[in-house]
Amino acid sequence: MARYIGPKSRIARRFGEPIFGADKVLSRRNFPPGQHGNSRRRKTSEYGVMLAEKQKAKYTYGVLERQFRNMFEKAARAEGITGEVLLQNLESRLDNIVFRLGIAPTRAAARQLVGHKHITVDGQVVNIPSYSVKPGQIVAVREKSKSLEVIEAALAGFNHSKYPWLEWDANIMGGKYLHKPDRADIPENIKEQLIVELYSK
Repeated sequence: MARYIGPKSRIARRFGEPIFGADKVLSRRNFPPGQHGNSRRRKTSEYGVMLAEKQKAKYTYGVLERQFRNMFEKAARAEGITGEVLLQNLESRLDNIVFRLGIAPTRAAARQLVGHKHITVDGQVVNIPSYSVKPGQIVAVREKSKSLEVIEAALAGFNHSKYPWLEWDANIMGGKYLHKPDRADIPENIKEQLIVELYSK
C-alpha cells in the first residue's frame, strides 16, 4: 500500500501550513526548508503556483500522483464544477471520513486503522483506505476494536457537530455519511480551481 512516509514537517514548512495537523517545527521555523529557506526567494511562476496547490492537496489527503490524477479525471467526467467534485470525492474516501468522525487524530492514523481492519462500512469490515463511501452509508469502529486506546484518546472531547455532512452516533461508535459536503463546509485551504487549470494545460 503506497503512501508518503517522508518528513512531514518539511512538507508543512514548504507550504507554510500545518497540513498534517499541529506541527511544532512549523511554529518555530515558519519558512521553507533547506539551506536558503530563510533568505529571499525568486518569485514563483504561474505554473509553479498551480503545481504547489496540487501538491498541497495530495499531501493533505495522503494521495499519490497517479491516484490523484485518476480522481481528477473522474471528477472532470462527472456533473458539476470539476474542482468541487474533486474535493468532494477526496472527502468521501474512507480514511478521510474516519478522520472527520474523530475516530483517528490524523488521516495517516485513520489510514492505519482502516488497513488493520478496525473499521466497518454498513457492518462489513473494509480495509481499503481509498474506498469511496456513499451517502447513507454508516462508518463505525469494529466491535472488538472499540476499546483501543488510540481510538478512545482521539474521541475524547471531539466536537462531532463540526461537519454538517456527518451524523455521529455514540452508541455504535460511528457515524452516517449524510451527503457530499458543500465546498463552503470543507475547511481545507485548497484553491481547487488552480488544480483544474494545471490539468487543463
